[in-house]
Amino acid sequence: EVQTVESGGGLVQPGGSLRLSCAPSSGFPFGMSDMSWVRRAPGKGPEWVSGISNSGDTTYYADSVKGRFTIARDNATNTLYLQMNKLEAENTGVYACATGLFKAVRCGGKGTQGTVAS
Repeated sequence: EVQTVESGGGLVQPGGSLRLSCAPSSGFPFGMSDMSWVRRAPGKGPEWVSGISNSGDTTYYADSVKGRFTIARDNATNTLYLQMNKLEAENTGVYACATGLFKAVRCGGKGTQGTVAS
């Protein structure tokens, strides 16, 4: 299991923004791995949010976040990002990074809580 440290969550009002970061533990072949962000909303199961190829050339998004979220990565610093704009209450949840794309496997970090509320 890949250990990660996610950060950047917080409390924002609807329409606000958050920028999440994920740093995997040393030794993980980050630059060779497709990565994703997944979310667990209160009372719901895990939901895939967005994915990015190992090179960063190709990105994928759940329909619910297209046009509002942007996934990115920096293979030089082994960091995965998720820029979330125009946030809605439905985006509330614990966000964590995951390995792979559409059938991504959640990494072992605690995740970071993002709460959208007025």
